[in-house]
Amino acid sequence: MHLPTWGDEVSGANEKIGGIVEIRPSLLAADFSRLADHAREALAAGAHALHADIMDGQFVPPITYGANVVKSVVDATGAVVDAHLMIVDPEKQVKAFADAGVRGVTVHIEATPHLHRLLGMIRDAGLEAGVAINPATPLGDSLQYIMPLLDRVLVMSVNPGWGGQSFIENSLEKIRFVAAQLKAAGSTASIQVDGGVIPANAGDLVRAGATELVAGSAVFKGDVAANISALRDAVSAALSA
Repeated sequence: MHLPTWGDEVSGANEKIGGIVEIRPSLLAADFSRLADHAREALAAGAHALHADIMDGQFVPPITYGANVVKSVVDATGAVVDAHLMIVDPEKQVKAFADAGVRGVTVHIEATPHLHRLLGMIRDAGLEAGVAINPATPLGDSLQYIMPLLDRVLVMSVNPGWGGQSFIENSLEKIRFVAAQLKAAGSTASIQVDGGVIPANAGDLVRAGATELVAGSAVFKGDVAANISALRDAVSAALSA
């Protein structure tokens, strides 16, 4: 089996283009004084799931929230939540987030020297296992050896740490490359994109192969229902083109 390398042709959408593309609002941009209500508002407007950005002040500068807050959102909304761990020693937190009721845990390829073992630990906890890739991290054949353990690949389209950043344009090339590698391996893993996702680029992301769009400010700042409708319209236009 030949997996595409960075020099190979990676243009074209992946095989999932005709399926559902999920919009997953990031709780990082929600109003924390009414977190559950804001989350319910997004779900009622058509969001498919919620995304929890966990930051520890070490792997990235900010500190956000932990498993107890995520559990409160899961309990209050009944939503599917995936936890994105931007932390050092992510191995130590898998059980806590499993107990919090998340559906999946995504860890950074840059955060652990034992990625294969960690993804297996996440799977053994009954969760979807994901790997996140920072903008400057080269891919090469790094996915090849963990492909059987992957349920999700998260392409960071901003440098992790803060919401509201602008989309890094060459992330589209990385999404196409990941899509080509997954297709070549026969993997059904989702391709999630997080960072600077807005209606204006949502169509390009879908055409590149993204199947899950994480949006924070683009959902929770202003009219949540109208914001999600704009994202859904952009996705629908890309899928029907």
